[in-house]
Amino acid sequence: MATVLITGTSSGIGLSTALELARAGHSVIATMRNPAASPELAEIAAREGLPLQVRTLDVDDDESVRACVAAVDGPIDVLVNNAGVECHGSIEEMPMDRIIGTMNTNYFGAVRCIKAVLPRMREARSGCIINISSVAGRISNPPLGAYAASKFALEAMSEALAGEVKPFNIRVAIVEPGIQDTKMARTIEHEVTSIYPQVVRFSGLFRAALANPVPPVVTAQVVRQIIESGTWQFRHTSGPDAAAFLAWRANMTDEQWIAWSAQDDESWYEQLERDFGMNARPQAPHAGVAAVEPAVGG
Repeated sequence: MATVLITGTSSGIGLSTALELARAGHSVIATMRNPAASPELAEIAAREGLPLQVRTLDVDDDESVRACVAAVDGPIDVLVNNAGVECHGSIEEMPMDRIIGTMNTNYFGAVRCIKAVLPRMREARSGCIINISSVAGRISNPPLGAYAASKFALEAMSEALAGEVKPFNIRVAIVEPGIQDTKMARTIEHEVTSIYPQVVRFSGLFRAALANPVPPVVTAQVVRQIIESGTWQFRHTSGPDAAAFLAWRANMTDEQWIAWSAQDDESWYEQLERDFGMNARPQAPHAGVAAVEPAVGG
């Protein structure tokens, strides 16, 4: 059994992954920004007698990452970089601090954790790093430009890292979930006011997808399979829609993809329904609501 450090375990994919691995007998160090504010995981672990410890780790903070990793006795066999923030909105309208904050958590946060655990893995000549990306790590469209940028960066870094550390017998893998039933996805399904129509369109797409929700345990099971199988496969999709979305994008030229995002509302809704059978049209006249704050994982 492996010792696994997971970031962003307060809810969603992180919480499900921590439970999936601990129930399978792995020793789990489940980290989150504020454990006192999110007691659910610790309560479940205590009730079930799981080999799971909850510890404080803020991936945005160098010292928090260093201190948490330094306090772990013995090897860290697996690092699962899951902590992330959701960010949607047009590039023009989004405040710079949100764009920077998204990159800091989703990309630099993973880099901080990797740099903290790698010396130990390299000396042991063994280890596994799993980065939770998204189909948005390979597909970019409005209103997810800032979020996709952070996931594109994560995937680019991971690909380079995999080549660096393979000679030390350290595996690197990316998991790319589609739309799954998490707080982040539920945030996107709420409409916000914008001068750009794509913001409302995508709230409808997420609402339609979440009508038949895919639970985050689906991604947790993919993570477990990567750890236990010893596979060197680099990219792994998660959920029934992930491969379909990626194939859809691959069948379009860049210009066709941009034109799809830029077309008028009715044409966009018709194409989505024709290609995916999803009715993303607004359920009621859009009166406009205040923008929602980003959801935070961990």
